[in-house]
Amino acid sequence: MAYASCLCLAVLLAMVSAAAAQLSSTFYDTSCPNALSTIKSAVTTAVNNEPRMGASLLRMHFHDCFVDGCDASVLLNDTATFTGEQGAIPNKNSLRGFTVIDNIKTQVEAVCNQTVSCADILAVAARDSVVALGGPSWTVLLGRRDSTNASKSNAESDLPGPNFDLSNLTQLFANKNLNVTDLVALSGGHTIGQAQCRFFRDHIYNDTNINSTFASSLQGSCPRASGSGDANLAPLDAASPTTFNNDYFTNLVSQKGLLHSDQELFNGGSADSTVRSFASSASAFSSAFTAAMVKMGNISPKTGSQGQIRISCSKVN
Repeated sequence: MAYASCLCLAVLLAMVSAAAAQLSSTFYDTSCPNALSTIKSAVTTAVNNEPRMGASLLRMHFHDCFVDGCDASVLLNDTATFTGEQGAIPNKNSLRGFTVIDNIKTQVEAVCNQTVSCADILAVAARDSVVALGGPSWTVLLGRRDSTNASKSNAESDLPGPNFDLSNLTQLFANKNLNVTDLVALSGGHTIGQAQCRFFRDHIYNDTNINSTFASSLQGSCPRASGSGDANLAPLDAASPTTFNNDYFTNLVSQKGLLHSDQELFNGGSADSTVRSFASSASAFSSAFTAAMVKMGNISPKTGSQGQIRISCSKVN
């Protein structure tokens, strides 16, 4: 039985690797040569209008890939046959940017009808958002197809929570074939964006591994009582919330991580040395981040005849 289990796992990993290998940076060069420029233009406009949107689009790609692979399942509205991911605890009333993605899809459809997947749009939009906010670029591999279903329960089991400790985070990322360096690098996406009070309340009132002045500065807009000010926002990186850089890691070294899960990356554990490395070298962070984004983008993509190319990202054809 043990041998059979190992064999099944080997076959599964081989299938995943084969699917990822089918992705290509030149996938749309012939079928839709204007796809990437169309996406980039729309993302740049959206981020210029609201810098926070860059973080929202990056987060959406992350939340898509971690649940059943990078297949745009996160964009599907609930139907009579399934309850989707948008209502899952990590996403409900916090995941945003759906209108922007819909707008991009409309523009891309006008250029190339039913050719570019919503999953690929998410992947490219994440990259272009980071670039728009001053961060590094990377080559996005393309050719993903879109899911025809979604799962609220899978989202609640596979997405990291703001109160996770380092062991929980490490295991969750390992489940996606991402290592500790990937975990720390991808968490560095929190150099942009904001979080709601309900996600960091416990950290600023109950944790001891937090700068006391920093905690006090947040308590004014995030009352201790649950239900009071839950949606009030604070920047994940107070030093430079709309610029993609390595300040997030400098904050962690100073015990100024906004979320419990942020500060867990620098709390006497196995990730400390990586945090220090990224805090002292912006280029080291950029290199690790772009590599981790490519790895994350390769999580169980649907390719070939799997799934479909949705005409509307919010519903199955």
